[in-house]
Parts: sequence; structure tokens; C-alpha cells
Amino acid sequence: MHAHLDATFAALSDVTRRGVLEQLGRSHASITELADRFDMTLTGMKKHVEVLEQAGLVTTEKIGRVRTCKLGPRRLEEEAAWLERYRQLWEARFDALESVVEELKRKERNDGRKNKG
Repeated sequence: MHAHLDATFAALSDVTRRGVLEQLGRSHASITELADRFDMTLTGMKKHVEVLEQAGLVTTEKIGRVRTCKLGPRRLEEEAAWLERYRQLWEARFDALESVVEELKRKERNDGRKNKG
């Protein structure tokens, strides 16, 4: 499972690859169209598409001389679950921190009242 997550997060770590996914979410595109859209060489775009394809995020199909890209079948459920666990962990930590801060504020207000009296 870790290799799977590693491949996905590595693929998503690049702004161009995230842009390719956004574009393919709107419509299928050839590698040439993607290269033009991102002002990149054909070789450079092929490398990005290969990374996305290895992660299962994109599939390609060659029809004649044109390689068309589309979103892959992966829906990122495992990745979303992994992120959700950490979101919940951090949310719990921030809630605990907020409780400590509120307790300190309450004590500070009470100490201020005692010193005035």
C-alpha cells in the first residue's frame, strides 16, 4: 500500500501533472494538445503522462499516430482515507490546544479579578 501512496503523492507533487489532471477532468486530450497547452516539449509531456499513468491516475490509448489521454479509473479513496486520518489527528490536537488556551484565558481573567479586589 505504501508504494501505491508514494506513487500517487509523487505524481500529484508536480504542478504540471496536477494541471494535466484538471485538464483531463474537463475533456480527453492528446499528448500533443497537453504539451501545447502547458507550453512544453512533447518529450517533457510524455514523461509527465508516464508518471501519472504509472500511478493509475491517467490512461492512454494510441489511435493511429495520436496518443489520447484520459483520467484513469482510480478514485483516490485510499489517499483520501490516509489524508482524513491525519486531518482528524490534527483537528484533535488543535481542539486540545484551544482548550488549553481557553483555560489559560479563564485563569488570567480570574487572577486579574483577584488582584483588583
